[in-house]
Amino acid sequence: MGASRGLRSGTRYAFSRDFKKKGMINLSTYLRTYRVGDIVDVKANGAVQKGMPYKVYHGKTGVVYNVTKSAVGVIIYKKVGNRYIEKRVNVRVEHVNHSRSRDEFLNRVKENAAKKKKAKEDGVHMHLKRQPAMPRESRKVSIADGVETITPIPYETTI
Repeated sequence: MGASRGLRSGTRYAFSRDFKKKGMINLSTYLRTYRVGDIVDVKANGAVQKGMPYKVYHGKTGVVYNVTKSAVGVIIYKKVGNRYIEKRVNVRVEHVNHSRSRDEFLNRVKENAAKKKKAKEDGVHMHLKRQPAMPRESRKVSIADGVETITPIPYETTI
């Protein structure tokens, strides 16, 4: 007999709240402001079953396209076969967080603008593009103290 593949199968840990995080949801969750165009992460939250997205969307990032009194509409791209389909999911605010994925980019834009301004004042060219991690510097290993050979200790049974 095969395993059941119902709507919420395999979600024993996915839908449960974290250790010592059970009970009422913090008020700050409801007081966050969401605007159309915001990038949000969809998450599971066991405390509220109402307005919970289907398990496929948990952990996915999308863009807010609609805001209502207690929920937000999110555009998520779902992989179906060999393509991605745009899905519009209505999710209660308990199940979304503002995404941090764009923070690094926005910080980099601000830093680059400041660097460019400073370089223009100094009259020098500034390279602002990111560089991949280069190979590490070469180094020498000294064996002046001698080489120590490490061997495992044979296992002995003492009964």
